[in-house]
Amino acid sequence: MGEDNKAKIKQLARQIKNNPGDSFSKFALALEFRKEGELKNARILFEDILQSEPEYVGVYYHLGKLYEATDRLMDAKKLYKSGIEVADKQQKARTKSELEEALAQVNVEIEERSN
Repeated sequence: MGEDNKAKIKQLARQIKNNPGDSFSKFALALEFRKEGELKNARILFEDILQSEPEYVGVYYHLGKLYEATDRLMDAKKLYKSGIEVADKQQKARTKSELEEALAQVNVEIEERSN
């Protein structure tokens, strides 16, 4: 881990400690953890955001991709479907499209594994 990333992670962790409800900082920290290969820490943060703020639409894609990376394809599929509904309600067409594409890809992966 580079010094820049260490400093960034420490800064974000401090912000979260001072404001535990700060989903933006949790999201940023989860992305940093994912970059560093600390998937469990990233997953915990993404899941915390999803639990506390289910309208935080960006978390659906990233948590879904993390689930895919850890071979939890059905969890990813379910998450993408939920995210599509949230993005649709918020009229976020680009996010909805990205989630639909991710859902299509995970469906192909699930289908290939079942054959």
